[in-house]
Amino acid sequence: MYGTGDAAEKIIRELDIRGIRVSGIFASDGFVRDRSFCGYKVQSYSDAKEKFGDMTVLLCFGSHRPEVIENIVRIDSEQDLFAPDLPVAGEGLFDRSFYEAHRKDFDWARALLCDEQSLLVFDDVLEYKLSGRIKPLLECQSPQEENWSIAVKPGMSFLDLGAYTGDTVLLFEKLTGKDRGKVTAVEPEGRNFRKLTENTAGLDNIRLVNAAAADYCGSCEFTFAAGKGGALGKGKARQVSVLTADSIMDGEDVDLIKLDLEGAESAALAGAENTIRRCRPAIIAAAYHRNEDLFAIPRQVLAMCPDYKVMLRRNPGLPAWEIEYFFI
Repeated sequence: MYGTGDAAEKIIRELDIRGIRVSGIFASDGFVRDRSFCGYKVQSYSDAKEKFGDMTVLLCFGSHRPEVIENIVRIDSEQDLFAPDLPVAGEGLFDRSFYEAHRKDFDWARALLCDEQSLLVFDDVLEYKLSGRIKPLLECQSPQEENWSIAVKPGMSFLDLGAYTGDTVLLFEKLTGKDRGKVTAVEPEGRNFRKLTENTAGLDNIRLVNAAAADYCGSCEFTFAAGKGGALGKGKARQVSVLTADSIMDGEDVDLIKLDLEGAESAALAGAENTIRRCRPAIIAAAYHRNEDLFAIPRQVLAMCPDYKVMLRRNPGLPAWEIEYFFI
């Protein structure tokens, strides 16, 4: 196994269910400390290769960093590497039985796509999910700035649901320049919200909202995980405000809505229904947190506005993160 953390623990549990034995755990050369994980001493890749020779390697983490991806590709060229697909939210795994049970749903979603790049992304993502191989993912990714230019046009106003520390607000600013409308950025987690405030301090005509986007207004426990992940629900968490996009916009017009909410996209879409029906904005929606996202998200959006054009893109990274639907 390559990597440690929550994903590695989940993978070990699945391997135990299947009666598959883990021989060892390694980390990238130069990132090994004297430590153990789940009862295994963490080795360097070089030490693991010397000890085991040819290995079946399971990738147990994800990254957007080019140097990390380059290292994963190198190990893939030397070993039999798989990258298990673990949903961020929801139950179960995306396996052959899940695909066969929803084959008609996937066929329906694929038929919506209106350009060749979208079809490539859809087919390659499914190939990855069913095989665990990283090659299809590397063949269907494209730069986020290029992808977002599909939807972002000068003069637009922007509602960012799941603004994190401001990365997509700054991307929107870059693509529109000074010729843009109002930006509303919504982020529930306190540390992220402070960084969002700092990173957007130089921008004018922007409103920051420290809340979670959902299909109701009130409050809820919010469990924060390391990195970008966080989720509404019970657990060791703190109370955060919960708002609908409709209540946040309160009748204001908006031209573009982005949703990247760690599995809460459906609830946030429901809470934005009046705004979507009224304004018919372009929508960028993450489609990789739940097993059913590839068909459930377009079904929900098109139920509100059936004449959207639908496109699919994947930003660089491993494993199958940053898959985004574009509704125009």
